Amino acid sequence: MVSLEDFLSLRHQLPVADVRSENEFASGHIRGAINIPILNNEERAAVGTDYKQVGQAEAIKTGFRLVGPRLEHLMHEAKKISDGHELLVHCWRGGMRSANFCGFAAMAKIKTRSLTGGYKAYRQAALESFKKPFQFIILSGCTGSGKSEVLRALKQQGEQVIDLEQIASHKGSAFGHLGMSPQPTTEQFQNDLFEEILQLDISKRIWVEDESISIGKIFLPNDFWITMRKSPLVRLEVDKPIRIQRLVNEYGTADREDFLQSMIKITKRLGGQHFNAAKEKLEQGDMAATIEILLTYYDQTYTESMDKRKDKFLKSVEWDGKNINSFAKGLQSSNFQIN
Repeated sequence: MVSLEDFLSLRHQLPVADVRSENEFASGHIRGAINIPILNNEERAAVGTDYKQVGQAEAIKTGFRLVGPRLEHLMHEAKKISDGHELLVHCWRGGMRSANFCGFAAMAKIKTRSLTGGYKAYRQAALESFKKPFQFIILSGCTGSGKSEVLRALKQQGEQVIDLEQIASHKGSAFGHLGMSPQPTTEQFQNDLFEEILQLDISKRIWVEDESISIGKIFLPNDFWITMRKSPLVRLEVDKPIRIQRLVNEYGTADREDFLQSMIKITKRLGGQHFNAAKEKLEQGDMAATIEILLTYYDQTYTESMDKRKDKFLKSVEWDGKNINSFAKGLQSSNFQIN
């Protein structure tokens, strides 16, 4: 057995086998783990049914009967990923599935260590990490201000950054999925956020983009988001024409039908008149005019949100949308005081 603390360190040198079912793995898993289900989805369901209907002893027999024909394949996969090294193994609670897998592996001369508490222990550590007293600086600004770009420039220059939109694979707005890969589950998002937190010194400032509690279909951990809402804000001030052009560059190649469907989602908030005007401009191929109309809604929403957090403002910083590295260096050298 291996403790979670040691597991988190050892996994950088040793491969990790997640022996839960495919569905469990797809819902959320530890970064870098490889799925070798000792019971696949259907087999796990069958064992669960027997456990409920005829008891544990019969369920165990069912499990062995189902695993038997696949045992050679399981050990082949284990040997392949271990590649002569010791193999770290976990199931859900560090119980029977990982113990049996390690037993089979031992017979195949594969050295293993099982994670104490299993994936459940990892999840508990992740959820606890979101309660930490982070020293956030929230980078805010109207839609199209280039907040994500500035964050990434800050990270390149050595600042601590959590890029929530990158982890969520979504840019945050109704159009945020365009050009992005499919979003992870909320559980997987939380795991990946935990992995980012593990790399940070939480006693020092961490830059985070201003977000609502949801990013696309992902919901931020409540404790983490509450800390964000209480944290100081630095606001980017970028002229509207510059923001429009930046958004044209970002979304100009998007499929027009996909873009229209995204517009439809905000029809009620945008207002029928504005929606119809934007749709007309979109159909004419005038993306700049389309975006200018959409910003009527987004800028109003942003202003209303900022009015509620006036007491959190540290500073407003003007940016012309150029010389991103120089601008980021200016932010980096600013002596922002976090209370």
